[in-house]
Amino acid sequence: MTGKQILAVGLTLGFISGFIFMACSPPKPEPVKTVTIADGEYDPANWGKAYPLEYDSWLKTKEPRPVGKSKYKRGYSTDLVTYDKLSEFPFMPLLFNGWGFGVEYNEPRGHWYMLIDQLEVDPSRLKAGGACLTCKTPFAPKMEKEMGYAYYSEPWKDVHGKIPKEFQKLGVYCGDCHDNKNMGLKLSRWTLKKALTDIGKDPDQLTRQESRSAVCGQCHVTYIVQKDDKMKSKMVFFPWQGSKPENISVENIIKVIRSDPSHLEWKQEVTGFKVGFIRHPEYEFFTSKSVHHQAGLACADCHMPYTRVGTNKISDHNVMSPIKNDMKACQQCHSQTPTWLMNQVFAIQDRTVSVINRAGYTVAVTAKLFELAHKAQGAGKILDKDLYERAKDLYLEALYRVIFIGAENSVGFHNPSEAGRICADAVAMAAKAESWIRQALTKAGVEIPADINLEMAKYLNDRGVKKLKFRPEIEIKDPFDTQPRLTPVSSQGR
Repeated sequence: MTGKQILAVGLTLGFISGFIFMACSPPKPEPVKTVTIADGEYDPANWGKAYPLEYDSWLKTKEPRPVGKSKYKRGYSTDLVTYDKLSEFPFMPLLFNGWGFGVEYNEPRGHWYMLIDQLEVDPSRLKAGGACLTCKTPFAPKMEKEMGYAYYSEPWKDVHGKIPKEFQKLGVYCGDCHDNKNMGLKLSRWTLKKALTDIGKDPDQLTRQESRSAVCGQCHVTYIVQKDDKMKSKMVFFPWQGSKPENISVENIIKVIRSDPSHLEWKQEVTGFKVGFIRHPEYEFFTSKSVHHQAGLACADCHMPYTRVGTNKISDHNVMSPIKNDMKACQQCHSQTPTWLMNQVFAIQDRTVSVINRAGYTVAVTAKLFELAHKAQGAGKILDKDLYERAKDLYLEALYRVIFIGAENSVGFHNPSEAGRICADAVAMAAKAESWIRQALTKAGVEIPADINLEMAKYLNDRGVKKLKFRPEIEIKDPFDTQPRLTPVSSQGR
């Protein structure tokens, strides 16, 4: 072949191979075209006309979560049976007796059910009135602004009735997290904006990664429903005062709760103590120097990972645990197999459950000893005041730590070292409180049973207006059994 022929053949082969390479290469993701949504548009379907892929993935939050993948945060089946935390951890109904959470406390379902769950839950869970709607409806900011004090204090049904009928089952939607003009992330809740300001963060100057956690932190946080002198709700706020960014500690949250009688929302029946509560503190727990947070990850990286839909790359709005999504989010950074990664999660959760069980039952035993002490005082016995007050102080510190870990939805995984620290402190504090109240009882001449009967069946059964009752074949195991327990389900289901 001549030189020209060789060159022609080379060019032809190069062209063909280049064509084949281009044909086999995945197409580049198409850029998302920003569309402005009309002000005051609450219908997700209308947002979906502009962003159909994100809308379709958000709609999947109403589908049952895969059953059998998570060890503790189980999914729910097609008949929407929900798993009951109170029978999974039987010390909880004893400790929460006198409070709505002691009547019905279910594992969460998908975002689709945020408001629907309130419509179905036992009415005792809604005694805080309209304040309960703060995270549950996109109309909360509008109603709070227009109604003022009445938004918090009026009965839940009355405030809920002010939501337009077609949206009375609508939970979190596009406009809660996105600006309708440019789709940028936004903070729609006044509660988080104030809380960030309280810890020295300008809510308008967050980095993109900070925003990708903060939008979740509008709801996945603990909060206080402040009460007036008639025990009517008058405000909702996050107990972050005195904390710093990346250090919203359980110690400071407890300090804020205990700093003002108006922060004490209910009376614990077994002890008679007025106490506060801690709800789903995922944001505080994760941002307190956890490994993943310090590595620069945000909530959305794990719970809303990027996914391809055809030629498009979107953030998955079917928000769920990575475990239920076969660890795909984790494999963006980790090279190990999904099974290996899942086993690491379960190992952390097993340890957390083991220690929180020990702490919870020690707190429960101490609570029953306080019940005995108060009966003795009613019968004329005089308890050593110093021993009693020291026991009460540490009892409350341990109780709040148990509530914190029980309410946080990762079973310790979001911050394993912090979970271990909090649980260990709860065990030590509860044990010391038990020792001091026993000393006070002994000093007063009160006979203490060798075995403290926790009467767990009494607290578990016939709860609330719905009279929730649980399957009689469910066996309550040894409180200090470190093996993971199977979760009973309500015989009523959903």
